[in-house]
Amino acid sequence: MEDGLVVCGQTGPVLAQLEQTGLATWIRESGVLYGYPLILFLHTLGLGTLVGLNSAIDLRLLGVASGIPLASLEKTFWLMWSGFAVNAATGSLLFMSDATKHASNPAFYLKLACVALAVVTLMRIRSQVFRGRESGRLLAAASLGFWFVALSAGRLMAYIIEFLS
Repeated sequence: MEDGLVVCGQTGPVLAQLEQTGLATWIRESGVLYGYPLILFLHTLGLGTLVGLNSAIDLRLLGVASGIPLASLEKTFWLMWSGFAVNAATGSLLFMSDATKHASNPAFYLKLACVALAVVTLMRIRSQVFRGRESGRLLAAASLGFWFVALSAGRLMAYIIEFLS
């Protein structure tokens, strides 16, 4: 038990040590704009880039804006992967700043699972749809669903944990 929350297995002490590092403490407690607020802003920016462009491709595959050539959207993949890299880095920093709390939150694991499924779906869209092997309608619908659940779970993390503590 850490701060009234159940932390599974032997990870509790490791997570407690992680959030007591100098960097995690600075992120959580510095009170400067270039600390937690900037990291959260960059996380949101990366998410908007990744999910926004991915959703544009998904909607195109579902028939919205069918006049836009699908091949022209392939140029956005480097931006999506850049957004993903920003999110992976900033998400790790946000996690470390409150590791025990996040690790005991089921919404966090749902978010991570759906992000992983959405990224795998995005890779399948690029390898199968952009190479002309399938239409991608089912993949596009799944992708939108995974992102919807990931975004919702991420946003609800702050509220769900209140009911568990």
